[in-house]
Amino acid sequence: MELIQINDCLFEELLKQAVASERLRSNFDLRGSVADGSQRMLNALMPGTSVPIHRHQNTPETVVCLMGEVEEVLYNVFYEYMLDEAGNTMRHRRLREIGRHRLSPLSTTNSGSCGIQIPAGLWHTLQALKPSVIIEFKDGPYEPQSPENLIL
Repeated sequence: MELIQINDCLFEELLKQAVASERLRSNFDLRGSVADGSQRMLNALMPGTSVPIHRHQNTPETVVCLMGEVEEVLYNVFYEYMLDEAGNTMRHRRLREIGRHRLSPLSTTNSGSCGIQIPAGLWHTLQALKPSVIIEFKDGPYEPQSPENLIL
């Protein structure tokens, strides 16, 4: 495994890739191999990128803002029951925002937070307020999000 320096040069390269990406974001895997039993990655995010509301059922997620400014938005999900035109009961999944946490690198002028630990199972999304680089940590190997853990 090679030495990786997490610095402004790496941030600049990731932000260039994010600008060129249709999704307005890019990531850099920090694991030693795909067999690594954890998830560690840098994510470069441009304002306007769309991160679906999602949850991680079995692991907390730690997010630390290394550059820029992002906002984590947290939600509760509840179900509403309504009758359709034929009189059948329909169940609809609804969201209720329960918190916003602005994250930016710690400095003498920032009295806020640079990071957040999101409990397993909590619905959330992230919004880039400025060109930003975050680092994310999750337990266990990478697993693609399943439909029951996404709200598009």
